[in-house]
Amino acid sequence: MGYLADDQRPMSVSKIKALKGERPVVMVTAYTASVASIASRHADILLVGDSLGNVIYGMDTTVSVTMEMMIAHGRAVVKHAGYPLVVVDMPFGSFQESKEQAFRNAARIMKETGCHAVKIEGGIEMAETVAFLTSRGIPVMGHVGLLPQSVNALGGFKVQGRGEEGLDQVLRDARAIAEAGAFSVVLECVASHVAEPVTANISVPTIGIGASNACDGQVLVIDDLIGLTENTPKFVKRYAEVGGQIDQAIKAYSDDVIARSFPEHDTHTFS
Repeated sequence: MGYLADDQRPMSVSKIKALKGERPVVMVTAYTASVASIASRHADILLVGDSLGNVIYGMDTTVSVTMEMMIAHGRAVVKHAGYPLVVVDMPFGSFQESKEQAFRNAARIMKETGCHAVKIEGGIEMAETVAFLTSRGIPVMGHVGLLPQSVNALGGFKVQGRGEEGLDQVLRDARAIAEAGAFSVVLECVASHVAEPVTANISVPTIGIGASNACDGQVLVIDDLIGLTENTPKFVKRYAEVGGQIDQAIKAYSDDVIARSFPEHDTHTFS
């Protein structure tokens, strides 16, 4: 029996905040009903990430992900998530223009999916928007360090927080978002010396992805975790090789069809 079985259900924003200093927060991405049902047994937070653009739709970046995509997948995950908090990414272009635009789109996501919170990428420049949303009843998860939606401006997927200046920038970004009301902050791809001081200097949990075990929690993309993607970042630990199992299963099915051994008359047909 996993530790989650003894926790009071369901998870909430206040409970996530209370985990800081108690135990690490477990977060994983989920984009489909079937994965949500399984992951709900083990995770505190299910993130319907805009990384679905990469892993579901084969996009090179998350920039082209739409509100409609996020809502469709968010609705499927929420419907099959029991225990965890469900957070939905706000896609590129849905919140950067103004805090009013961000509120309209965040409210739409929450209404149409039933999710518990939204996630917004950005640091100091997004603090006013985060404060605007949280003061109006929309829980926000922050995201600083590497910002996949800003990959074109950053010149690629590069480690953030290098040197004293880099550390100071990530720390100021994380602190600004936390002080604006975010209930947690994702730290992505920051240098190893960054996560510890950032985690120690903000009052809400930090959730790392490629940011060392000094964070208050961890998140991985589900397809990376279970071995469905061929090329994974260096920081990923593959806990299964499901891709190989799928390949073997489909090959076995193909062989049976060609050999006319499937379907079996008495077992796999209607009588």
